[in-house]
Amino acid sequence: MKLEVVQEQLKRWGEVMIRTASGEEFELHLGDTTIDLEKRLISFKTTDAEYFIDGDSVERVMVHWSHKD
Repeated sequence: MKLEVVQEQLKRWGEVMIRTASGEEFELHLGDTTIDLEKRLISFKTTDAEYFIDGDSVERVMVHWSHKD
């Protein structure tokens, strides 16, 4: 999947779930995720780590609707 599609959907929805070629899944939020189209990287920080994801390894982008748990 093109990194540009990930960026477009993240801007549209504000939050997306992605799955990479290695099978890892990540929830990305517009406010704390950086997408670098030149370097082809997705990056974000959590309380315990900083992640750098190969933007061209994304195989799936999913959005989900608001819900009550």
